[in-house]
Amino acid sequence: MDYAFESQWIRLEKLMDERFGEPPDLTTMVFTVGLQECAQGYKPFKKDEKLEVMHVGICTLLTPMGYYEEIGQDDQGWPHFKQIQEIPAVTEEEQELLMKRALVEYFSAWIEGAEKTEDSQ
Repeated sequence: MDYAFESQWIRLEKLMDERFGEPPDLTTMVFTVGLQECAQGYKPFKKDEKLEVMHVGICTLLTPMGYYEEIGQDDQGWPHFKQIQEIPAVTEEEQELLMKRALVEYFSAWIEGAEKTEDSQ
């Protein structure tokens, strides 16, 4: 078991809970990444737009692992990606772990900042 990763994951869940007022699920966290990357601000999204936000979140999280590369933004500011390698077929548990690790990496500065703040108190 990777205790450092587990500790960071628990810390990220706690930070998201504090920020949004309820414990997040994995889908909500990926959607949050998509919202942040789309920089659309708060607005109601149509169903197809929500799917696009999720797609942006997934692509953003998998870019550092070499699965996608950002190729630019459209005239409305939405990022676009190109798949550069196939994502291996994995079990649902492996997929969840992959996304959790990607989320910890994406939010690592936030996690570390919160840890430093706690340590200084």
